[in-house]
Amino acid sequence: MAGRRPAPAALLLLLLAAAFAHISSAVRPVSDAHRSAAAELFAPLADGSFGDLESTYEAVRTFQILGLENYKSLSGKACKFAADNLASPGSTAKDLFHAVRISGVLRCGVDAGVYDGVVATLKAVIKDTNSLLEFYYSVGGLLSIKEQGHNVVLSDAESTFHAIKALSQSDGRWRYDTNSAESSTFAAGIALEALAGIVSLADAEVDPSMVGVVKNDIVKLFDTIKSYNDGTFYFDEKHVDATEYKGPITTSASVVRGVTSFAAVVSGKLNIPAEKILGLAKFFLGIGLPGSARDCFNQIESLSFLENNRVFVPLILSLPSKVFSLTSKDQLKVEVTTVFGSAAPSLKVNLVQVLGSDSKVITSENKELQYDLDNNVHYLDIAPLKIDVGKYSIVFEISLQEPEHETVYVTGGRNTESIIVTGLIKVNKAEIGISDNDAGTVESVQKLDLLKDTKVSLSANHLQKLRLSFQLTTPLGHTFKPHQVFLKLKHESKVEHLFVVPGSARQFKIVLDFLGLVEKFYYLSGRYDLELAVGDAAMENSFLRPLGHLELDLPEAPEKAPRPPAQAVDPFSKFGPKAEISHIFRAPEKRPPKELSLAFTGLTLLPFMGFLIGLVRLGVNLKNFPSLPGPAAFASLFHAGIGAVLLLYVLFWLKLDLFTTLKYLGFLGIFLVFVGHRTLSYLSSVSTKQKTA
Repeated sequence: MAGRRPAPAALLLLLLAAAFAHISSAVRPVSDAHRSAAAELFAPLADGSFGDLESTYEAVRTFQILGLENYKSLSGKACKFAADNLASPGSTAKDLFHAVRISGVLRCGVDAGVYDGVVATLKAVIKDTNSLLEFYYSVGGLLSIKEQGHNVVLSDAESTFHAIKALSQSDGRWRYDTNSAESSTFAAGIALEALAGIVSLADAEVDPSMVGVVKNDIVKLFDTIKSYNDGTFYFDEKHVDATEYKGPITTSASVVRGVTSFAAVVSGKLNIPAEKILGLAKFFLGIGLPGSARDCFNQIESLSFLENNRVFVPLILSLPSKVFSLTSKDQLKVEVTTVFGSAAPSLKVNLVQVLGSDSKVITSENKELQYDLDNNVHYLDIAPLKIDVGKYSIVFEISLQEPEHETVYVTGGRNTESIIVTGLIKVNKAEIGISDNDAGTVESVQKLDLLKDTKVSLSANHLQKLRLSFQLTTPLGHTFKPHQVFLKLKHESKVEHLFVVPGSARQFKIVLDFLGLVEKFYYLSGRYDLELAVGDAAMENSFLRPLGHLELDLPEAPEKAPRPPAQAVDPFSKFGPKAEISHIFRAPEKRPPKELSLAFTGLTLLPFMGFLIGLVRLGVNLKNFPSLPGPAAFASLFHAGIGAVLLLYVLFWLKLDLFTTLKYLGFLGIFLVFVGHRTLSYLSSVSTKQKTA
């Protein structure tokens, strides 16, 4: 590593801090962070709406579950949007389905006559369709109207039940219609939700044998569920089709809605393993804060169904903090709540065992945690456990104290959580020195206090060695091996060398043999600043400590020795102050005397004086100047044009360049040709008349 430019040691400590703050992804109940995320993801558009009907329903439904007031302020616009689609004769079953549900969430108060028309439309769709989606939208719309207090009965419920059941497959999945070749897990969820709606809308009891068959289909469907090693379960599509594939979140949400809706309307229990219901809850909570509005809706609504279902209500064990300090004597706190953080029934939580990083049992304590009724938190002092600093896995055992709740709530039995225990690490017997030979004869040794500012001044040549050693011990007196221990030597030319300080069971020690490092040091003699970095996620006093400097005398570099690498240019240096520019103008050229210049100017005026004298000698007069108004005007313009040309010559002499002068002269030339031709034509005609007379 020597000779290369490494990441600064300060950056290494920042990385340790990041690791300290993010030990593992925690499964936590729905919190205020989800509410803030939902309010941001479902922000209204510029016109105050949420987009189409489906997006509007997802927004208001999510806000309703989370107890947010956002949707109430927009209820007027959303209700009008829904009412317009309910009254429109061109609305599809899907539009009516979402419009009715929006009205139900916001309690818009739709006129009974409007709902009568919607009921008739949806029943007609059910009668004529063989599409699972059309069944789903139509039955769901009718059920939502019934839940709002209107009398809705599906007279042919059993035949509709059979029509939907005919689309089921042997593995618990469903087809979208009779023409579909592939079955779908997402379709199974909406099929179960539609069947639950039919049972609720039926005017008589649906055939119990058919209900029993659907229960078996649900068991088969849960046989296809997928899982992670941490006990998280989720559903996904068997075949990936770009037109039908929905993804694990959407697919799992569909199944959860369908299964819980069906379980709510039929008698008896569904034979679903409790750990799979708990695993689905962990899956949706493990998402954290979703990145899209659709995922947020699926997460929140699915968790709402899981918390209020008749199969099993999952209870989530979570730790408010996963970092515990021996210095401040933190208590280990455990929360066991529903997915929305509601108070759980009376529970018994035991600490079973503590596992080290190699899964070795550090301590096994069948100790019951104390319960704080006001904060709904179980807690335990970790000091009596004699746990040292480091990373551990703690196994908890949860059980309900009332036996009658065992078939309602699911706790997962034993739960494993990862924690980090931190503390102040002691630094002892730190020494630095220069030795002369392999035997280790030390020329100079200095003690170091690595927890304070220490400045040493050392000098060495290429035949000597630098030795640094120190010990690290935990609060319980055990040897501590941090994740990162580096010694950095930085030359005055900014060339850096980073060395890993190896550690043994007794101490950390590094020996730098300068004779073997001369090439890696590029034969650069001079001052080297010494810096030691020690850091670990469990070490509360990680440090980046300057140790002082070393004056190193190395031999001259041979001809083919490697050159130091070019140092990186600071990208912000271009914004700094620039060097001052000093400029001296050339000395002016020598000019002729003033008198000579005036004499030359006088000479340039002599031709003009000669011109005026010539006019007088020739006897210039205005006798032939036209007397009529028209010719007189052209003659005047002609003479004015000649004067303008003379003026242009003067301007050319004073300020104009050649190209500008020629441009103006071109315009004046055309003007003079025109007016001059008219003037000369008039004079020629007058002269001809006089000669004729």
